[in-house]
Amino acid sequence: MTKESIGITGMTCAMCSARVEKNLAKLDGMQQVVVNLALEKAMVDFDQSKLTRQDIVDAIIKSGYGVIETTTPNLPTTPGSRPADSGEILDDPVEMEKKARSKELNKLKYTLLLSALLSLPLFAAMITALFKIHAPLLHNPWFQLAVAAPVQFFIGARFYKKAYLTIIAKSPGMDVLVAMGTSAAFFFSLYNGFFKTLPPGAPRELYFEASAIIITLVLLGKYLESVAKGKTSEAIKKLINLQPKHASVLRNGQEIDLPIDQVIVGDTLLVRPGEKIAVDGRVLDGFSAVDESMLTGESIPVEKKNGDPLIGGTINKNGALRYEAVKVGRDTVLAHIITVVEEAQGSKAPIQQLADKVAGVFVPVVLGVACITFLSWTAIAADTATAVIAAVSVLVIACPCALGLATPTAIMVGTGKGAENGILIKNAGSLEITHKIEALIFDKTGTITHGQPAVTDIFPADGFTQTTLLQTASSAEKQSEHPLAAAIVRKAEGLELTQPERFEAVPGQGVRAQVNGSDVLVGTHRLMTENNIPVESLTHHVQNWEEDGKTVMYVAVSGKIAGIIAVADTVKPEAAAVITQVKDLGIAVYMITGDNPRTAAAVARQVGILPENVFAQVLPQYKADHVKALQAKELLTAMVGDGINDAPALAVADIGIAMGTGTDIAVETGDIILMSGHLKSLVTAIQLSRKTMSKIRQNLFWAFVYNIIGIPFAAFGLLSPIIAGAAMAFSSVSVVTNSLSLKRWHPR
Repeated sequence: MTKESIGITGMTCAMCSARVEKNLAKLDGMQQVVVNLALEKAMVDFDQSKLTRQDIVDAIIKSGYGVIETTTPNLPTTPGSRPADSGEILDDPVEMEKKARSKELNKLKYTLLLSALLSLPLFAAMITALFKIHAPLLHNPWFQLAVAAPVQFFIGARFYKKAYLTIIAKSPGMDVLVAMGTSAAFFFSLYNGFFKTLPPGAPRELYFEASAIIITLVLLGKYLESVAKGKTSEAIKKLINLQPKHASVLRNGQEIDLPIDQVIVGDTLLVRPGEKIAVDGRVLDGFSAVDESMLTGESIPVEKKNGDPLIGGTINKNGALRYEAVKVGRDTVLAHIITVVEEAQGSKAPIQQLADKVAGVFVPVVLGVACITFLSWTAIAADTATAVIAAVSVLVIACPCALGLATPTAIMVGTGKGAENGILIKNAGSLEITHKIEALIFDKTGTITHGQPAVTDIFPADGFTQTTLLQTASSAEKQSEHPLAAAIVRKAEGLELTQPERFEAVPGQGVRAQVNGSDVLVGTHRLMTENNIPVESLTHHVQNWEEDGKTVMYVAVSGKIAGIIAVADTVKPEAAAVITQVKDLGIAVYMITGDNPRTAAAVARQVGILPENVFAQVLPQYKADHVKALQAKELLTAMVGDGINDAPALAVADIGIAMGTGTDIAVETGDIILMSGHLKSLVTAIQLSRKTMSKIRQNLFWAFVYNIIGIPFAAFGLLSPIIAGAAMAFSSVSVVTNSLSLKRWHPR
């Protein structure tokens, strides 16, 4: 299967995107298609053996819309390869689309200016007539026809073309309403101005200004809407701009400056202070701090040394680094993030289905209302002029533009805002569902805790200090590969350690070593007992530590107890506060772990999870069963995890939330990824979902209410066509502007 994103021009309302989507879905080989009105793109997933990109482009054009071409012949197919017979770097597809959008916007701007210029005399004629000012030229039918006709048939040709195509496709949209409304006003004025028989001296009723000004206002609305829609995708632009254009590469002993698309896996690269890291890599030598805030949302720079991973697009702050390219091109973390955010912005939230269903029947209903309005005024008031104006007002004010923009614009801003805060939301459905979460299950290891053991307590016996006890134990454990031994050695970082003269690992018990001529034992209670080391004096401390879920390591020197060291997988410092915030949001919190009940209870106690909400000693394959059990209680359930063993539960949950610092499998399975691995991002994700859904509801409310109120007013003759046109244009702009206000939102 092949995924493509195709830019589309000329869509004006929800019916447009629905029509393109419907026509593309009919193509043989098309697996999935989503057409986004706000993004002006088709996201397609198709079988290349049955369907080509050109077939899809042809279908879009046949539907009556344009396509922004971003493909170029002879593109390099592998990282570092060059296009055939090319002496220059090819245009970036993103830049090509950006230029095409800019060109389209400029064309719309100049068309709008011309339309406004031609409509101005007609507007002046309307004002002078209103105040009964005599202006022979302005009120002359031939003059009004001369300035109104170009607006109606040259500038307004777009509406006729689209109206024809949508009627043929049996899915009339906004263009039909605009074409019919303005045509009615224009031809009624033509009849009144040149063919209607009037008594001598009677003024001719002309409404050319209605047709011209409506078209101008519709174009104004489209222009302002396009400008505003461009701002909704600023998060994507920021991400794209993170990618540097060139990289400093070491080849054949020389440093050369290469375009980013010529860097290949295995290349050695240099990055100096203040420069961007070109591609994903691994530090070979050097020490620095790297600003990863744009990708993870974490403002504190991360220290990097030999062997540490680097993410392309992040900023090197102070030291110089030499690093190896590990991932390039579309395989980099940044490229993956951009792809996921684009797909999320292009996807449809379940709530949008309501708007799509309404839009599907909206235009035919409005046409019916307009006909009834015309016939009613003609029959009751016997006033054809009023009947025409009322019907035109109904047609114009009812354009469903705002309805089609209500959901996708908010989704675009919401997912972009998530990306800015280090939260990767994979699709619009996930963003919508998250605000309804009722139960949240945390995996313990690596999610609530750091995921690796660390020394938490040190208690020396008589004759030892904490420092000498730690030095002795660490020297003995230096050659051990056990995770608990590694924790003790890490704790002693900075202390002077001694190389043991003799070392022996005792399986399941600990180690035996000779340090500075003394026999040293480090290990379990059993190791001490078998070597006749009395430990009763430390029993009280051992019991307290073990009740807190800690593992106790005994240290003996020359046959005497030297002290004890407690090791545990420590709780993340933010865990308790985050869990409190989640509970304050009205969400029940659970914890699941394969660890023993005592350790699980100790961790739960530290972070404020109720004992009855703890699932301990759960094997990986059964974690998903606990998620299903909560779902069986009709609780909308989310799972937060980071490991391979969490993947089944993440997939089963209504929302799977993966820690970005976890395994690739967990990240791929999750619906939402917390890039920084910081739990505070979880609360931000829930708050963002709630705020975005609030904006969508506001947009849909005003889109519906606007039409519910506006259509009756127009039908009863209480709105002029010009006011109706202005209101219609304002409704679309207000919906997009309301969505854009989400950009000012910051997590609490």
